[in-house]
Amino acid sequence: MERVFKEGDIVKHFKRETVSEEELVNNPNKYLYKIIGTATHTETKETVMIYKPLYEVDCLNGADYAARPIDMFMSEVDHDKYPNIKQKYRFELYEEE
Repeated sequence: MERVFKEGDIVKHFKRETVSEEELVNNPNKYLYKIIGTATHTETKETVMIYKPLYEVDCLNGADYAARPIDMFMSEVDHDKYPNIKQKYRFELYEEE
């Protein structure tokens, strides 16, 4: 079954598993993102996922949204590199704990 995220969905990045309970109290939205939608790169025709971090991040350099190639966004976690991560996919739908 193909995984599909729709506009407005909240997703979690697998690195949320590495955040301590204490840090989540102080930053409850750490590694949570709101799906804006998909876009097509006009030159390469590559599909990208557009999403908004729900916490303060430095990597956007002042931009409002992030974009990632759809294949990378939907990929499985590299469990060789991250053997202790339980989440199967890089991004999964967030359900409040």
